[in-house]
Amino acid sequence: MRHWLFLIALLGPANQGGGQSSSPAPATAGATSAPFARGEVLRYSANWPSGLSLGEAELKVGPGEPGWSFELSLDAGLPGFEIRDRYRSQSDGQFCAISLEKDFIHGSRKSKEKVSYDRPARLAKRQTIGGGASEVAIPDCVKDALSFLYFTRRELANGRVPAAQTLNFGAPYQVSVAYTDSPQIEIGGTRQAADRLTVSLRGPASSHTIQIFFARDAARTPLLIRAPLPLGTFSLELTR
Repeated sequence: MRHWLFLIALLGPANQGGGQSSSPAPATAGATSAPFARGEVLRYSANWPSGLSLGEAELKVGPGEPGWSFELSLDAGLPGFEIRDRYRSQSDGQFCAISLEKDFIHGSRKSKEKVSYDRPARLAKRQTIGGGASEVAIPDCVKDALSFLYFTRRELANGRVPAAQTLNFGAPYQVSVAYTDSPQIEIGGTRQAADRLTVSLRGPASSHTIQIFFARDAARTPLLIRAPLPLGTFSLELTR
């Protein structure tokens, strides 16, 4: 359960069709280094493979200069099993991670932890509230999962796909991103063009592949996130 929450909180399957192209949409004229606005709030429905809603998720871009703050919340549940996730990420102006707070409830399991990223020392320092601490080596300008999502939007707005790299989300994850195609998908009863990216993640004990559909708008808004798993394909679908 925890693995798919991580995957689809990164943010029924939407219908898709339409043609393909050989690359993502070109950069918008006058595209800035950050196409999204401070204060942006995006709301999603977390869906079962059948399309029934499991709960809701929300992505926020916080105020403040010169760096960035991002938040992800997920409230969902099964009968007798509460799911509540909160992630808060701080990064510098280039999306290099500064700190990450994780607070989640999965049924009877509860955990709070904070990761501080010491860029000069190339260390991620992880502290579990009421528990232990650990350190792991990181590359220069490492990104966490949230800052990487917004970094990807910035790259797409400038006509690029992020290079393969190591993320840190309390543990290291190898991530690679590939452009797949540009289908028409249906979101909220409206069909629109999207760039589909395939994201491959490999962590200490598991590997996963997810699909993220980004709108071809100036902000490169994430429209749909799909996580194919043994139980089926779970998804987050934009509801605004």
